[in-house]
Amino acid sequence: MGRIRENVERILNEIPDYVRLEIAAKTRSAEEIREAIDAGVHIIGENYIKDVKKVYPLLGKIAQWHFIGSPDMQKHDLLKNKYLEIFDMIETVDSEKIAIEINEKCKKIGKTMDVLIEVNSGREVQKSGVMPEDTLELVKKLGSLENIRIKGLMTMGPRLGNPEDSRPFFKETKRIFDEIKKLNMPGVEMKYLSMGMSNSYKIAISEGANIIRLGTVIFGPREL
Repeated sequence: MGRIRENVERILNEIPDYVRLEIAAKTRSAEEIREAIDAGVHIIGENYIKDVKKVYPLLGKIAQWHFIGSPDMQKHDLLKNKYLEIFDMIETVDSEKIAIEINEKCKKIGKTMDVLIEVNSGREVQKSGVMPEDTLELVKKLGSLENIRIKGLMTMGPRLGNPEDSRPFFKETKRIFDEIKKLNMPGVEMKYLSMGMSNSYKIAISEGANIIRLGTVIFGPREL
């Protein structure tokens, strides 16, 4: 049994059944991704369109494809029809502007795109994401767009040494998630809370995450 398969099976055995395991596939080869999918992963998360260009032709629709990078930085490629057709979800919508652009492009190809709203829970100026206090207002603005469906929230949280230090940021995002869910807004379904990476996924699950995005703990360190 390969190392990747062993890691996936171990993690799937330790997390609750309701938690969806997403591989953070940045820079990983098609062979590595395929081994993870064969072991039971159902979601491929990609940060960069350049990586999708390399691996998608070799893999196709063997799993769901989620975009977890910055839409603003890569929208020239992301908003091309062929990539909008590949992705089942964009997890990193953080502005009305990018949401409208996704909506308009999807309307032209007859697709409704599932999206998560990215929350900058750590309030880090160098990171994307809507500020926590502005999240509800953004969701209200986007709920009427016909070709996107808001399916929940996503957060990165600061990369901290001690995983426990991430807890307040996950807790805050879950609070916002619950607040929005109670409102039962049209066009908004608070179904997914995407939080937690290789060093923090256990904390994220304990604070309500039902999608975790794991890379290093599955594949090992990336080669430089």
